[in-house]
Amino acid sequence: MEASSPFTFAIIGIVVGFLIGMIVYRLFSKGERQRAALRQTLLEREHHIAELKKAMGGLSLDVRQRLANIRAETDLLEQQLEEDATRWKLDKAPNDLLAAGVSTPNTADIDETLAMPRDYADGKSGTLSEDFGLKESVSEQATSAPQPPRY
Repeated sequence: MEASSPFTFAIIGIVVGFLIGMIVYRLFSKGERQRAALRQTLLEREHHIAELKKAMGGLSLDVRQRLANIRAETDLLEQQLEEDATRWKLDKAPNDLLAAGVSTPNTADIDETLAMPRDYADGKSGTLSEDFGLKESVSEQATSAPQPPRY
């Protein structure tokens, strides 16, 4: 066969046409564009999920670190409370006393020793009572005669 034979040109034309057809089909095909768009969306979502996992790992590490700090601070406060209790020569903490059943001073005993302030609403119509100035006293009502109407 010669290089300039019509069959050679026909075969080369068919191959070139087939390649151009494949390229055009891949570029302008609706299905191929949809697949490419789906692949791109899938890659973006996978990247987003990877970022979220990374952020959640950092968040849980941060929460654990804060909990450890709170526990350490709690231990420090308990130790300081115990040191203060020994410095003030307290045998037990107040919660331990209540749990052991040790009685605390009764509030009724304290109330008896303290006097009520004079102007406090003690039920005797003091200046701070709830009805001060709203009712006339009984002595004023008995001595005053009803006033005639004014025109």
